[in-house]
Amino acid sequence: MTDTVLVTGLSGFIGSHVTAKLLEKGFAVRGTVRNKSKGEKIVEALAANGSDTSNLELVEADLEKDAGWAEAVAGCRYIQHIASPFPLEAPSDREALVPAARAGAQRVLEHGFSSGVERIVMTSSLVSMMGQPGREAKMIITEEDWSDPDWKPLTAYPVSKTRAELSAWAYVKAQEIEKKLVTVCPGLVLGPDTYQNGGASLGLLKAMLEGEFPMTPKIAFPIVDIRDCASIHVAAMTAESTGGRRLMAAGKTYWLSEVADILREAYPEAKKLPKSEMPNFMVKLVALFDDRVKSVLPDLGIFHEADAAYVTSLTGVVPRPSKDAILRAAESLIEHGDVTAV
Repeated sequence: MTDTVLVTGLSGFIGSHVTAKLLEKGFAVRGTVRNKSKGEKIVEALAANGSDTSNLELVEADLEKDAGWAEAVAGCRYIQHIASPFPLEAPSDREALVPAARAGAQRVLEHGFSSGVERIVMTSSLVSMMGQPGREAKMIITEEDWSDPDWKPLTAYPVSKTRAELSAWAYVKAQEIEKKLVTVCPGLVLGPDTYQNGGASLGLLKAMLEGEFPMTPKIAFPIVDIRDCASIHVAAMTAESTGGRRLMAAGKTYWLSEVADILREAYPEAKKLPKSEMPNFMVKLVALFDDRVKSVLPDLGIFHEADAAYVTSLTGVVPRPSKDAILRAAESLIEHGDVTAV
């Protein structure tokens, strides 16, 4: 009998790639979407790119509502809980995204485990690890690191991811079923936009290529290819050694200025790429008027490096070079006509 996996947020960038990997490995997939018509477009894109979608079904479910979740989890052996609010513009209220993210995680965990699901893999983020006061100029991120959601410089997205993941671990600890949960904490997710749904993830490269900012802020993040991120999710679901662990999905770290240099070398005709770094004082000044810039202030000037070798040991996934992820993302943006400056 084919095992069924529930994938929440199937229509998202990570969700669609995880779904493709699950179908490739012979699992049946039930995907939750808030809007079935939007989900059907991803199903069509999966089929067009070689996935056998005969074992894929869609159900409508909202993280902020109870309706539909009992039916969604019924008969599933595993859950990939990927859905989470990710606005294009950060809310000014730093707690604004917490109710949906935290309550959504609790709904999925409660319904899933009560129905007999063997393991839940939950997508968190490296931002649930990095946001700490008093960091050095170079921060080595480890599995034990946690962001402090009460640290005032943190903005809405990292606060929501941290509080949601903390609540998930608190739940399984209280139930004494920690081994049934795994969280995956991706860095900056790039790579091919195979299903043309990588908007928020690839938005940074699009902005750089189209000249939306003439200089880059001095920030650096570990980068992971979406295909490797999906492989880690799928491996974490069944590997015995991953139970109760936080797995970083992260490769090499680049400063944004280095990302711009990589793109410039590949696309010398892209004249709008930023050519210099913005001084920190100027970033702080611009942040007074632009919430998008304000969100980078906690990480300004800090080189974040993920100590993620243990993830390869546990899952067998060896991440592609981060440079390749950058170039494949840019290639997709150009192929799909999302960038016109090249």
